[in-house]
Amino acid sequence: MLGTEFFGNFDLASAAIWMFWVFFALLIYYLQTENMREGYPMQDEEGGLAPNQGPFPVPKDKTFILPEGRGELTVPSGQRGDRDNLALQATSKTAGSPYVPTGDPMADGVGPASWAPRSDHPELDAHGHAKIKPMSKLPDFKVSAGRDPRGKPVVAGDGEVVGRIIDMWVDVPEQMVRYLTVDLNPEGSGRIRLIPINFCKISSDRVTVRSIYSGNFAGVPTHKSDEQITLLEEEKIMAFYGGGTLYADPSRIEPKL
Repeated sequence: MLGTEFFGNFDLASAAIWMFWVFFALLIYYLQTENMREGYPMQDEEGGLAPNQGPFPVPKDKTFILPEGRGELTVPSGQRGDRDNLALQATSKTAGSPYVPTGDPMADGVGPASWAPRSDHPELDAHGHAKIKPMSKLPDFKVSAGRDPRGKPVVAGDGEVVGRIIDMWVDVPEQMVRYLTVDLNPEGSGRIRLIPINFCKISSDRVTVRSIYSGNFAGVPTHKSDEQITLLEEEKIMAFYGGGTLYADPSRIEPKL
């Protein structure tokens, strides 16, 4: 019989387990190479190719069609690289040595104020609409609980009043406040900046921002539209306030005991 002669001395269980291990190894190889479509080939601290790229090869280019008519993206070769010519200088030639800013780190976006080149498009909800919008453009939204910051003065980390809150930016699907709009001229000059809500403390009579000082508000990155904010603009604004926790005052850089 066919079964007796062909499979008589063949271990089907052993074949099955070996087929599983081969499949599992191929699956790991595929997932790892697909994971290398972003951030590869790796670079060293000077921007050159790193000597150790890992045991897996960089995958071939794959083109993705982006939603909402935003074109195509080819990776890994077409990915956005790191920012070039950063205002940083190594403290020594030893590998792993820290880098120090060579200019204004908050304006240059380095160190704690660093930002990544994200897409210059707004984040969209499931329906293709911008997620974050000013409350003044949302007639169906209102403050139902907590303190309404609108109209309150903004006090910077040095105790100076820099303006007043005139609006709030809301994450519409999440129904959460993400930013506050501050007018740097109480008389309403239109010179406005956004303050991330997680850098604010809303009191009964004021909104306090400790991370930056009064002289820093003019340098807060701006946003182009009064109806939406892009991912790149969000990245730069958050980085500016985050960097201010270290760089706004030179005394903050010194060690604390």
